[in-house]
Amino acid sequence: QVQLVESGGGLVQTGGSLRLSCALSGRTVTNYVMSWFRQAPGKERVFVAGGRTTYADSVKGRFTISRDIAKNTVYLQMNVLKPEDTAVYYCAARVYDRGGISFDSGEYDYWGQGTQVIVSA
Repeated sequence: QVQLVESGGGLVQTGGSLRLSCALSGRTVTNYVMSWFRQAPGKERVFVAGGRTTYADSVKGRFTISRDIAKNTVYLQMNVLKPEDTAVYYCAARVYDRGGISFDSGEYDYWGQGTQVIVSA
């Protein structure tokens, strides 16, 4: 049974930073393409970052995705946060055999419960 557990969300002021973590259990993280999505109130869930260096245009240069294989954990370092970054952030895993990074949330096999990020103006 694969489980993803996010942590690290919270309330931060504009220009601040947060680091989100996604701990995977049940299988090793190297078996999956790992991505981060976010969903703002009343909006669709959208791709943020995935793989080693793929980013949405809205976060390029501010967010960094990384992983620690020994800890079976994926991270999302978020810097220079803006109010428009406010959302629930989800990590997602896609089995490697199904393909590479996808911007389509429907292509992912496993999801975490989400962690709330609020950026105050």
